[in-house]
Amino acid sequence: MTIDIGSRLRQWVVDEAADLPLPGAGNTDARWQALAMLSRENTVLGRLAEGHADAIAILAELDGPKPEREQIWGVWAAEPPTPVLQAVQSQGGWKLTGVKPWCSGAHICTDALVTAKVGDRSQMFAVDLTQNWCAPIPHTWHAVGMAGSDSGSVRFDGASAVPVGEAGAYIERPGFWHGAIGVASCWFGSACAVADTLHVAARSGGDAHKNAHLGAVAAALGAASSALTTAAAEIDSDPMDSDGQGRIRARVVRAIVESSASECIDRVGRALGAGPLCADAVHAQRVADLSVYLRQSHAERDLAALGEDIAKEDYPW
Repeated sequence: MTIDIGSRLRQWVVDEAADLPLPGAGNTDARWQALAMLSRENTVLGRLAEGHADAIAILAELDGPKPEREQIWGVWAAEPPTPVLQAVQSQGGWKLTGVKPWCSGAHICTDALVTAKVGDRSQMFAVDLTQNWCAPIPHTWHAVGMAGSDSGSVRFDGASAVPVGEAGAYIERPGFWHGAIGVASCWFGSACAVADTLHVAARSGGDAHKNAHLGAVAAALGAASSALTTAAAEIDSDPMDSDGQGRIRARVVRAIVESSASECIDRVGRALGAGPLCADAVHAQRVADLSVYLRQSHAERDLAALGEDIAKEDYPW
């Protein structure tokens, strides 16, 4: 069954988002379970909901403007070498000028937390997207998977903005790494939905090969679920990351969940063949969406960064 993502997202933002626990506030596992369930319902829905939830957490952590109930927030923090978004302070306040790529929810978001260059440093700003000085650039999002995430580029032409935290605060805060695992919870939820197709097929009449793939998928998703649950408990016990394990924890959990989700996609396809990918529109779209969403991980680059951190640990296991 297909859903109207925009309407469902608005309904969730108005009726449910305010009840989502903040990361590190004692109920992080419930937060991630809620995001996983939204992603299991629809991958794009989960991705946009996670962006809104992350923005609310950032605003709380960095003492930003208080969000209003019906605002839909995004976090637009990708910073490739080009293009560059610049922030300049004038008598009229801070203004943003330039192009920002990878803006998920470019048309549906009413507000966004956007990183921009202030000199040679990056700083986060809250931007009201309903003003005339910012607009999505047409024909900058050609994805098949995650097409509905509307993650094209946005142009800013002197748009008014409010600073959120000091320069560098966005990535230096403890919550940065907590939030990185929130993304993995969405990968997990979407992977569970992919696995549902195999589960239904096996229940209606499985063979040894199909059951073997289902068993492997169950093991992979079980490992991912356990990693998320353990990480949530660790974050709740040390929300300020005083033990300095936040970055390693996030990279380990993201690697586990990414591997599990990738194995799930592969094994469901091998178990069931091309049939569901060609005849089941919802399953086919979900596989396409998750395949693209997982590339929010940087694969071997992230593993290399994790390995570099682990090499410095005396007792990493």
